[in-house]
Amino acid sequence: MTDAGRDGEPRRGGFWATVKAVLWAFFGVRRRRDYQEDAASLDPKAVIVAGLVGGVLFVLVLVMVVRLVVGNA
Repeated sequence: MTDAGRDGEPRRGGFWATVKAVLWAFFGVRRRRDYQEDAASLDPKAVIVAGLVGGVLFVLVLVMVVRLVVGNA
């Protein structure tokens, strides 16, 4: 369960909590309890943006690695 703020709304996760949740999602392993906490506390829009940015960075790193390997072959 998550802590509630003063006005009764659940606390929102910050930037690092969103990044951590997205990285765990890329890895594909997450405990049910942690997933439920993330679902209750993270802003869906922030998760989508972080996922898109993470995906683009992942593809760019793969392209750079392939160019480096092919260039040295």
